[in-house]
Amino acid sequence: MQRVDGAKVTRLTPGDLPVCQMLGMPRGAPMGKQKSAEAIRAAAHGGKGPNTTDGTGTERSMSERVAGKQAGKPKRARRAGGGTAEGTGNARQAGTAREGNAGEETKTLMEEVCARENLMKAHRRVVRNAGAPGVDGMTVEELMPYCWEHWARIREELLSDQYIAQPIRQVEIPKPDGKGVRLLGIPTVMDRLIQQALLQVLTPIFDPTFSEGSYGFRPGRSAHDAVRKAREHMAAGHRWIVDLDLEKFFERVNHDILMSRVARRVKDKRVLRLIRRYLQAGVMVGGLMSPRVEGTPQGGPLSPLLSNILLDELDKELERRGHRYVRYADDCNVYVQSRRAGERVMTSLERFLWKRLRLRINRDKSAVDRPWNRKFLGYSVTRHREPKLKVASESIKRLKTKLRKVFRRGRGRNPGRFCEELSVILRGWVAYYRMAEVKVSFEVLDEWIRRKLRSVLWRQWKRPRTRMKELTRRGLSPERAARSAYNGRGPWWNARTSHMHQAVPTSALRKLGLISLIEEHRRLLCPP
Repeated sequence: MQRVDGAKVTRLTPGDLPVCQMLGMPRGAPMGKQKSAEAIRAAAHGGKGPNTTDGTGTERSMSERVAGKQAGKPKRARRAGGGTAEGTGNARQAGTAREGNAGEETKTLMEEVCARENLMKAHRRVVRNAGAPGVDGMTVEELMPYCWEHWARIREELLSDQYIAQPIRQVEIPKPDGKGVRLLGIPTVMDRLIQQALLQVLTPIFDPTFSEGSYGFRPGRSAHDAVRKAREHMAAGHRWIVDLDLEKFFERVNHDILMSRVARRVKDKRVLRLIRRYLQAGVMVGGLMSPRVEGTPQGGPLSPLLSNILLDELDKELERRGHRYVRYADDCNVYVQSRRAGERVMTSLERFLWKRLRLRINRDKSAVDRPWNRKFLGYSVTRHREPKLKVASESIKRLKTKLRKVFRRGRGRNPGRFCEELSVILRGWVAYYRMAEVKVSFEVLDEWIRRKLRSVLWRQWKRPRTRMKELTRRGLSPERAARSAYNGRGPWWNARTSHMHQAVPTSALRKLGLISLIEEHRRLLCPP
C-alpha cells in the first residue's frame, strides 16, 4: 500500500481487501460498526470508505465519489480492457486519476452524460431531427417545458442508477425493394434525449478505436467516402465482391455479447446498466407490451453506435486476414481477386459471425459476384478496368415508385406548387448521386418526369372540350387541337405526342419550377 501525501492519492493494490471480504461477508452487505481498512485510512479525507453507499442506497467506489465532486472534464484513459467490468472497473478508474495532474480530479461517465452543456447539445439535436412521438405521445416541442418541470427528478434517477427506460413504440415501414417490412422502434422523446446525450459521450471513447474500413454513422465519414473506397479496391484489381447481408441484424443482436464489448471501455456501471435497460425495453404493439430479449431497436440515437461496437470485431478479423473491405453499418462488402477466393471468404466469415457474434448471413441475399452485378449504397459500377460509378437500376426504380405516389397527389393541385414540391425531392436525390460518372440515367429520368407532368396536365383538363381550348390557347391551330383533344387516347399516350410537346414545352415546365436532373448534376460537379 502506497500513499502520495502531496497529491492525496491512495494507490490501491490487489492486497488491499475490505474487512468484510476478509471475514467472508459478501461485498456490499451491511457491516454494522465494522470498517474496512480503506475506510479507516480515508477517515482523514472525509470519513467515508470506498464501499459506503450514498443517500439512495447505491454502492459507490472511492474513485466514483471523488469523481462525483469534480467540476472539470477529465481526459479518460483510452485503453482496451481485457477483463470484465466487475473485476477491473475500480482499478481502471483509480488509474485514470493517477494519470492526471496532482490537483486535477476526475468525473464519472454518468456525470458527463448529465452535464448541462452535453444535454443542451443533445436537446438541439433531438429537436432538429424531429420525429414521431413515442408511447407517451410527447412531441419534441413539449420536451423543453417537461424538462423544466421534471429534469431534477430524472437527473437524480440517472445518477442513482434508478432510471427506467420506457417501452418503445413499434411501427412497420415497407422495405425499399418492396419485399417485406422493416420494424422500427420509436423511443419516447425523453429517452431519445438521454440516448443522444449518451451517444455524445460514448462516441469519443469508441470511435477512435474503430477500423478504417468502417464508414457508417461515424463523425467525419459518409456513404460517399465508403463508395470511393470501394471503387479504389476495384480499380486495384479486386474485381470480385463478397456481398454480405446479415439476416435481420438489428433484430438478432445478442445483448450479452454486445454488452461485453461495451464493458471493455465503459467502466461506469450506471451507464452499462442504463444501456442494457434500453436494449431490454419492452415493445408496444397494438396497446400490448411484450418483452425484448434480443436485438437493438432501429430508431433510437444509440442504435448505430451499438451496431458499430458489435461489428467492429468483424472489421478487426477482416484486417487481421489482410482483406480489402468496406462496411457501412450492417452492409459489408469484401473485395477479392477470384470467385474461388470469394467463396472461401464467404464460408469462413459465415462460421466466424455465428461463433463469435451469434449472427447469421442471409444466403438468399448474399453472393459472390462481379461488382457491376451488385449495388452498394445505391451505386453500381461499369465493367471498365477503371470502373466508373453509376446509379444502380434498383435506385432508379425506387425513385420512380416514390414519384408515382407524388404524381397521384398532384392531379388536382396547382402545377406551380406541385413542381416546387417535386423539385425538393429531386434536388435531394441528385445530391446523393452526384458522384455518378455515367449520366445517361439522369437524362432518362428527366424525360420520364416531364412526360409524367404532361400526363398530369392532360388529366387536369378532363373533358375533350377543355383540352381543345387549352391546346388552342397554348399555340396549336384549332383543327389540330380538335383532332388531338378527341383522339380517344389516354393521358400517358398523349403525354409523349408532338401536340403536348408543343403545347407544354420543357421551357414552360421550367417556368413552373421543375428542375433538370442532368443540369443539377453538372452544377454540383462544377459549382460557380
